[in-house]
Amino acid sequence: MLVVISIGGSILAKDLKINAYETFISYANVLIKLSEKHKLVIVTGGGSVARDYIRLAREVGANEALCDYIGIDVTRLNAKILISALGCCAYPDIPLTYSEVKTALLSKDIVVMGGVSPGHSTDAVSALTAEYIDADLFLIATATNGIYSADPNVHSNAVKFDEISIKDLLNVINSIELKAGSKSPVDILAVKIIERCNLKTIVMDGSNPEVVMDTVIDELKEEENSKQKLLFGTRIRVE
Repeated sequence: MLVVISIGGSILAKDLKINAYETFISYANVLIKLSEKHKLVIVTGGGSVARDYIRLAREVGANEALCDYIGIDVTRLNAKILISALGCCAYPDIPLTYSEVKTALLSKDIVVMGGVSPGHSTDAVSALTAEYIDADLFLIATATNGIYSADPNVHSNAVKFDEISIKDLLNVINSIELKAGSKSPVDILAVKIIERCNLKTIVMDGSNPEVVMDTVIDELKEEENSKQKLLFGTRIRVE
């Protein structure tokens, strides 16, 4: 099976001074295990490091297009570190375009990439990649354990969805994005891509790479798993 996993920078490189080494190695070990039976494309986010550089760039006068490229550069730095952690199991180069992803997959190695285009979040890049290569499963590993009715960091009464339709997800995103300082669970462009290509998608807590691996294995079993409750994630239902 072909799987695209978007790993947020807030997961991989939350704090470079404390546990980043352990996180990269743990993810590498899990991805190597998964790659024994599945083809993998990993898209790494930029996280707080990217946001710090973007903020600095704005302060010195950089325009938004340049800030986007700076963010892309940071995602690719995380990709290079993950490639190093994966060793000989990883394709050695970072694809810079979607067509390069297809070429890299011919190697049968784990393919790791960062951002591609200005204005596109790594969620959107991951969704476009999944569409372009006809992936069987798209997993978004974030710092929260799924999609909520409201921002759980702001609203203590927010309810977690085990499954959510595209229509309801768009309503959630729109309500959250109207509030300053809130963070949308999924980029709206990514949602639109998921909808148009009918992509099997899960948004989940990526803090524990072992849980990510178990989720991939469970979702790609032959038997029907649609009624199985996801403790650490939310299925996006495309109708």
